[in-house]
Amino acid sequence: MPYELQALIGSAELLAVAAAEVPVARLAPLSQGLALIPATPAFLAALAYQVGGSEGALGDAAGFDWLPDGSGRRLAAWSKAGPIACVEACFFGGSGTQRAAVWADGRLVLGPLTSAEFAPFPPEGSPISRALRRLGAHVEPARADRADRADKVDGAHHVDEFEAVGLPAHRSTARWAAPA
Repeated sequence: MPYELQALIGSAELLAVAAAEVPVARLAPLSQGLALIPATPAFLAALAYQVGGSEGALGDAAGFDWLPDGSGRRLAAWSKAGPIACVEACFFGGSGTQRAAVWADGRLVLGPLTSAEFAPFPPEGSPISRALRRLGAHVEPARADRADRADKVDGAHHVDEFEAVGLPAHRSTARWAAPA
């Protein structure tokens, strides 16, 4: 089953402010006090209008070509109130890529980090897990213990920050973020 995600992630409080500034934003709660705003077509169009850029024009947003030109300045401004990450993931049949970047204190502080298709993640984790760690996400020790036991028993499961905050539930942005 494919997995695709393009979103902004930050504290629920920070993203509530961002969503108030871009009223078409759909705020989705994650665990550990985080939330995400999916990069829906309506959100990207409204953001492009607000930042004076054009939707899909490669600009100052750390190489995320789906973000409108000028978005990096908006992310930097929001990050003065707390760190905010821009993430993307695209997987199908066990292979794919991830990209993540984090803005804090008005500047880009992590990334952009990109995983290559078919390459294993480095010991420090996937790009998105590293960004989530920068936002304060962590793997609960009890969950890590269960994951270790599961890995030893059947090798089927590994818990990282990506899973710990609930991102697997957001498998298809187009499906779960569709207007009601």
